[in-house]
Amino acid sequence: MTQPRPEHPRPQFQREAWHNLNGTWEYAMDPGLSGDQRNWHQGFSPSGLIIVPFCPESRLSGLGWTDFIPCIWYQRTFRVPESWQDRRVLLHFGAVDYDCRVWINGWLVGRHCGGSASFSFDITAALGRGDNRLVVCALDDLRSGLQPSGKQSARFHSQGCHYTRTTGIWQTVWLEAVPVSRIGRVRIVPDLAGGRLVVTPTLIDTTPDQRCRIRVLDGDTEVAVTEAAAESGAGIPVLLPQPRLWSPADPHLYDLCLELAEGQHVRDRVSSYAGLRQFRISGHRFLLNGEPVFLRFVLDQGFYPEGIWTAPDDHALREDIERSMAVGFNGARLHQKVFEERFHYWADRLGYLTWGEYCDWGMDFSHPQSVRNQQREWREVVMRDLNHPSIVAWTPFNETAGQLRDDVERHRQVVQETVDLTRDLDPSRPVHDTSGYVHVDTDIFTVHDYEQDPEAFRKRYDAVNPAQPDKARVCNPEASVPYQGQPYVVDEYGGTWWSDTSDDAGTDRQASWGYGNRPRTIAEVYERMDKLTRVLTTHPYIAGFTYTQLTDVEQEQNGIYTYDRRCKFDPERLRKVFGAPAAIESR
Repeated sequence: MTQPRPEHPRPQFQREAWHNLNGTWEYAMDPGLSGDQRNWHQGFSPSGLIIVPFCPESRLSGLGWTDFIPCIWYQRTFRVPESWQDRRVLLHFGAVDYDCRVWINGWLVGRHCGGSASFSFDITAALGRGDNRLVVCALDDLRSGLQPSGKQSARFHSQGCHYTRTTGIWQTVWLEAVPVSRIGRVRIVPDLAGGRLVVTPTLIDTTPDQRCRIRVLDGDTEVAVTEAAAESGAGIPVLLPQPRLWSPADPHLYDLCLELAEGQHVRDRVSSYAGLRQFRISGHRFLLNGEPVFLRFVLDQGFYPEGIWTAPDDHALREDIERSMAVGFNGARLHQKVFEERFHYWADRLGYLTWGEYCDWGMDFSHPQSVRNQQREWREVVMRDLNHPSIVAWTPFNETAGQLRDDVERHRQVVQETVDLTRDLDPSRPVHDTSGYVHVDTDIFTVHDYEQDPEAFRKRYDAVNPAQPDKARVCNPEASVPYQGQPYVVDEYGGTWWSDTSDDAGTDRQASWGYGNRPRTIAEVYERMDKLTRVLTTHPYIAGFTYTQLTDVEQEQNGIYTYDRRCKFDPERLRKVFGAPAAIESR
């Protein structure tokens, strides 16, 4: 069998010595949660075979088991290359949903809670020569209220805007050999005014005579080399001669080689890359590299018919971005899912702007453990992804109005704490506290609006003006802070319900779902798209939009593309609608 997802899963922090563990594993379902008592960590009698990294609910896993899975166990063996014997060995997981424990040769090497963040364990002490047995246990209870679940359905069947669940391993698993003295992680901050990158390494077990060396390449040409004492957490400025900026029009990336050296000997070497760009807010506008930019976003939920949360291959990640750009969008709101690092890599390469969002649906704000789980994992997500130039803002929550029913003050406290955490982790990007409906403390003011009548839609936004902020539309004004002149974005609209296989009689609501009354003809769909979008692009004070959505997802049929990625419409016609010049860019 060809190995699934063979590409390196972390292009911004890559070493040469790594080994992909994707492929055929053994598995066993554990609905009674009795595997611990039966010592399954020592090895178990498998129920069958599963293809990793695809979740058991997916067809690509070989199972397609879509009922609730309280617990699943995995096992396989692997060998450590002889050339790794003098190094530490790390075991990496792209993501496991939700509560994951890992054993090597019967020894517990680590535990991680969180269904979306990447994590790793140092497994060196548990390794033996020859075959090593790896056992993974994943517990998943999205109905508990304690774990964020995004758009995974809490009912047996998918319904409305909730879809098939994901349990267990759903991103790449790999081994990596690292030296004792090494680079643990790196923070790369672009400094546009200074024409430089500021590189801040986190170092592990270094000695006083070691140094950090940063090489910057532009294509095959080395354009800068900077060396400094190996001080963990100390920023190292790297001046770029004749700096070339990153933007959607020219997504230029510099390749970086990060080295930890001791005299002439290189102890550790990591490959990375960076883009020199600045995204900031000036009054009611977004500025990219000092120029006004209108966010022509599409809602992307990152579901795939055969893989659910996991793309079938690396090409599928790139192709979804290209599909979006082909119909006029310059970016996406990545909705209720933490996308894998390979997606961000392609967004960086292709010049595609995104907001990084968390899958907060399913959590219970009234339960302290639920909040701790969310904030802990959100921290891991931000720290993993903050070097990507394509990510221009953070969105930790979506549509939290439902949490107000229990305790308005508790809602305010949870959102404020998470906003403060996000700003502390990454002061270089705007923070969008919660998408739509209720705001607590936000750099970007957003509303959701699925009104299908263009004239009624227009009247709602005529009064948006930073000079008269009290007149702007605010959802839930009794609970939300008022508009204060920030960039104003309608970050969900459209959602027009249309199936390209329907006749004029329409589709059966029990078999499909979408927003508003379903148009009877495709001509009506084009008219709605055009008129609704022109309300936003021609408005002098609206800074962006997010059209719902890129693809259909299961029963939800309001995508530009079908679930299997066939375009329902004329791409050129859509490009004229979504890619039209925006008034705010000319002011």
